[in-house]
Amino acid sequence: MDFGFGPEDEELRGRARAWLTEHLAGPYADIRGLGGPGSEHEAVAPRRAWERELGRGGWIGQGWEAEGYGNRRLSLTGQVVWAEEYAALRAPARVGHIGENLLAPTLIAYGSPEQRDRFLPAIARGEELWCQGYSEPGAGSDLAGVRTAAVREPRGGAAGLLRVTGQKIWTSLAREADWCFVLARTEAGSRRHRGLSFLLVRMDQPGRVEVRPIRQMSGTSEFNEVFFDGAVAEEVVGGEGNGWTVAMGLLALERGVSTLVQQIGFAAELERVLASYAASHTAPGAEDAVLRDRLVQQWAQLRTMRWNALRTLGASPDPGAPSVAKLLWGGWHRRLGELAVAVRGAAASAGPADWAPGTPYENGLDEAQRLFLFTRADTIYGGSDEIQRNIIAERVLGLPKESR
Repeated sequence: MDFGFGPEDEELRGRARAWLTEHLAGPYADIRGLGGPGSEHEAVAPRRAWERELGRGGWIGQGWEAEGYGNRRLSLTGQVVWAEEYAALRAPARVGHIGENLLAPTLIAYGSPEQRDRFLPAIARGEELWCQGYSEPGAGSDLAGVRTAAVREPRGGAAGLLRVTGQKIWTSLAREADWCFVLARTEAGSRRHRGLSFLLVRMDQPGRVEVRPIRQMSGTSEFNEVFFDGAVAEEVVGGEGNGWTVAMGLLALERGVSTLVQQIGFAAELERVLASYAASHTAPGAEDAVLRDRLVQQWAQLRTMRWNALRTLGASPDPGAPSVAKLLWGGWHRRLGELAVAVRGAAASAGPADWAPGTPYENGLDEAQRLFLFTRADTIYGGSDEIQRNIIAERVLGLPKESR
């Protein structure tokens, strides 16, 4: 892949910047920079309206390998250009990310024409939001241990409705989502990777789907646990029993261009940490050589991650690439959180001045404290570091599999 941007990319950059500048005004001016990991609770309603604004502008689904769904097709470099401008103008974090970047490519790769026709246009218009039903209390990083089950109603035979019963956890945006894609066991008595299916479940099923927010130590509740009690699964993607193949295909897609988009957000966070350092080290002799060295390392590592992500996008499929990317960014972001509070010094260890026991910190934590608390989870969610290292060892290096 050519890492440079050509004339077409620069022309696109101008158009993207102009469109964003024009539309990030009026009701959307106040939501710039809001949302995202650790802050998904912020301005949900206007961010949902912003999703429809993006849909009307044709900016959703730029990388879909499918024509005719109302999306503006862009090259890989074009997608990076759009993401850079989006981040530079501090547009709000996307509430439609899961549908656009995870489900839609999965439907294109594994879904039927009818499923693509049903769901892709609504995602492209920013009208239907999705959440992901993978992890469970006893099956997080070890996804093959899911116990949520789906059975067909006996009276319907092979054509009967699939009813889903079980629990999912750490479900981002579950309160806002219209749909959830759920990995469930459709073959009674099956174990591990066998007998799983990838199901599409409507969230608005009163009495059948319950969402409970999970309070985090940062005071926010963007994660949820979801309980299914005989909820109807309207679609099976890839055929019954093929859920593991579909689920793994989706996880590989999760760490494509979206990794670069994520890194642009990381760069903005690093800039703010650097600004905090500069503001607190103005007096002669106030420089801290160790702290300064850590800041330089963070900058250099972020640049390395960017080049690695671009190289991966332009190369042949590599079974270890998603795991390498997750190890790199998870550790980097966690270190950035630690660095943010180190730059703030002793003040970072104190809560808000007016805090009282039993009340939430949510409105009193500063940005460095929020970053530190949230990034403690970066090396765990989405597949822990231990799981990623096992994948690299077994699938790439060919080392003996871990005994189970």
